[in-house]
Formats: sequence, structure tokens, C-alpha cells
Amino acid sequence: MADVADCRSVEPSLTDSGQTSENASSNMSGQTGVPENASVKSAKCEPRRSRLKVFNKVMEKSLQRLIADASFNRFAHSFHPLCKQNPQMAEVIHKQFISDLQKAIQEDINRVIEEGDLQVKLEELDRLEEQAKDTPGPAWRPSGVPEQDVCSVLIPYHQGQEEYVRRELRKLQKENAALAQRVQSGRDTIAHTEQRIAAAVEEWKASVADLESFVSSLCPSDDF
Repeated sequence: MADVADCRSVEPSLTDSGQTSENASSNMSGQTGVPENASVKSAKCEPRRSRLKVFNKVMEKSLQRLIADASFNRFAHSFHPLCKQNPQMAEVIHKQFISDLQKAIQEDINRVIEEGDLQVKLEELDRLEEQAKDTPGPAWRPSGVPEQDVCSVLIPYHQGQEEYVRRELRKLQKENAALAQRVQSGRDTIAHTEQRIAAAVEEWKASVADLESFVSSLCPSDDF
């Protein structure tokens, strides 16, 4: 009978400590969240609804509910002999368990965000949504016919590639024409140079012939 009375006297203290641990865990969970982009943007550029803030809020609420479900009352109910024997030690163990659980969950969330690059992708979705507001026409929707959907995607792509090839071809043709003009100009320069060299050679030959004639006139071969 004395043990039963002691157990009943301990249970209210366990309940009070459980409420205290719940409040502490809820305060700790309020500090969790994904670090948001610190860059300051103008009011016009900011999206009306930030998906990053929504994601942080959802993760925060989920973590709060999880911590609330792991209250000290449930812990005391599952480990009643330990709580009955040493309630202070049980409370310390529960607080350490909540702290480690919260830290492990937050690390998993951060790992998912880092591996999936969620912050950049959510901000990109916000930017695309903001740009879509200025689009007058409706967004593309599948028609239900795979052939038409594939053609509607591939035909513009191939048309763009064809236009790109034509543009590059015109660019190469223009470059080839410029190179051909430079080659022709070089050939004309070489031809003019050859003509000048040939004229100089002819003049030199004529000068040599005149010199030989002059020498022959001064020293005729009959005198020797």
C-alpha cells in the first residue's frame, strides 16, 4: 500500500514536468527552419507567396507535432518503473532524447534541402510564377494525343535548330567571302609584284646588252 501511495504522489510531479518539457520542446522547435535567402529585393520583384517560407512553416509545424507526441507523459507511461524509481533522472533522459531527436530530424531536413537544392528551386518557382502573371495566353496543356503533344514540342525545337544552322551558315558564307576577297587581293598584289620584277629584269638585261655593245665597240675583236 505504501508503494501505491508513493507512485500516486510521483505521478502529478511527472505530469507537471511533462508539461514543462513540452513547453521547452515547443520553444526549441520554433527555432528550426531553413535559412532563407538574405538578399534584399524590391517589393515588386518579391513573389506574392514565397514557397520557401511555406516550406519552413510546414517543417516547423510538423516538428512541433512530433515533439508534442513524444511528451513526457508518454515517456513516463512507457518507462513507468524508471520514472517511479528515479523521476528526476527520467526527466533528464527525456529532455536529452527530445534534443537528440530534434537535432537528428533537422539534420535530415537540411540534408534533403542541400542534396535536392530546394532553396534555389523554390525561389526559381516563385520567379517563374511571377513571370507567368504577365503572360497573356493560357499555359500549355497536353491534348491527350501523344503524337500531337510530341510534335508540338519537337517541331518548334527542330525549327529553332534549323534557323540556328541557317544563321551559322550565313555567317560562315560571309566569312568565306571575306577570306576569298583577301586571298584575291593577295594574289593581285603578287601578280603586280611579279610584273614589276619581270620589268626590272628586262631593264637589267637591256642594260647589260647595252654595256656589252659599248664594250665591244671600244675593243673590237679584229684588233686582237
